[in-house]
Amino acid sequence: MATTTPSAVLVRAAQAETLADGPTSLITLLADSEATDGALTANRATLQAGSPGTPAHFHTRASELLFVLGGELRALAGDQVHTLTPGDFLLLPPRLPHAFAPAPGRDADVLVLFTPGLARFDYYRLLERVARGEATVQDIRDSSERYDNHYVDSPAWREALQER
Repeated sequence: MATTTPSAVLVRAAQAETLADGPTSLITLLADSEATDGALTANRATLQAGSPGTPAHFHTRASELLFVLGGELRALAGDQVHTLTPGDFLLLPPRLPHAFAPAPGRDADVLVLFTPGLARFDYYRLLERVARGEATVQDIRDSSERYDNHYVDSPAWREALQER
């Protein structure tokens, strides 16, 4: 019986693809599910003060994990809004509505992981195309099943975003 040894996945910062999905938000692509044999998908979200962050949404096939590297992040988990600071970790299981954005007047730097991995890098590239006017919000809506990103209305998140 033949066995294979798994390979490490190394992504050098200087070689990682970085996308702008808006004027105040960068997404650095670290490892998609293809590179990790489906174990996880990883990116880094760098959000400047005033960034709208992510709208309320949920995933059906993966948990999303947020680890705050710097700044201050406001995150929706269900109907609760939490403020996270460096070193804080939040696990968002499948089907739990969630969203995140920098806290008012603050930047946020966040490691975002999905497990199991989802092929999401093309979704982030779509967001950048929308920000540049090369694709539409309808294209994002049409991709919800493919990228397992299902947008929902959240009164708690709408209320939190009013606080500036």
